[in-house]
Amino acid sequence: MLSLNPNTMSERENYKMLIGSIIPRPVAVVTSLAKDGTLNIAPFSYFNIVTSNPPIISLSIQRQNGQMKDTAHHIVTSKEAVVHIAEESYIKDINQTATSFSSGESELSLTNFTLNQAKSISVPMLSELQIKMEVTLYQHIEIKDDHQVTADLLLLSVNYYHIDDTLYDHGRIDFKKLRPMSRLAGNDYAKIGEVITIERPV
Repeated sequence: MLSLNPNTMSERENYKMLIGSIIPRPVAVVTSLAKDGTLNIAPFSYFNIVTSNPPIISLSIQRQNGQMKDTAHHIVTSKEAVVHIAEESYIKDINQTATSFSSGESELSLTNFTLNQAKSISVPMLSELQIKMEVTLYQHIEIKDDHQVTADLLLLSVNYYHIDDTLYDHGRIDFKKLRPMSRLAGNDYAKIGEVITIERPV
């Protein structure tokens, strides 16, 4: 078995080990607003549940040369965003939102998405995606190496869930109808494949 010490590896080498090993990863499609009102849309796969009591999710956003990315900056500044679950029907539009745009430009122009107003925050939601969560910033944690901040870990409180009626059944979500997409390494995404049910031990 190959044994590697991450402290002797470059950032890119560690990145490849992590994204190739920790798979599949759920994809969050995040909308946020700049101070000038420009809508930012971006997908992130460093994303997961933290706790259900209270409902908090996590989003980790890597910095570029020590500089905060737009989504992180907007959320830390305004303390609000909408997190959507990536789904198969719109994966090409979602992938387009990963385009690097200058501040003041919106990724919306690259997609077929339309907008709905949220209930509790000012950030709009993407109408077409079937699961949306209005969130506010619970905690911002700066991740540092020996020299600078390298990432922003955002813990986000869920204020509202918006679930398409066709997915919802007695408090549960039908993942077969949602058809969520997950992230692998490189340019690869994955669909839900074979599902194995195993009862938990008592």
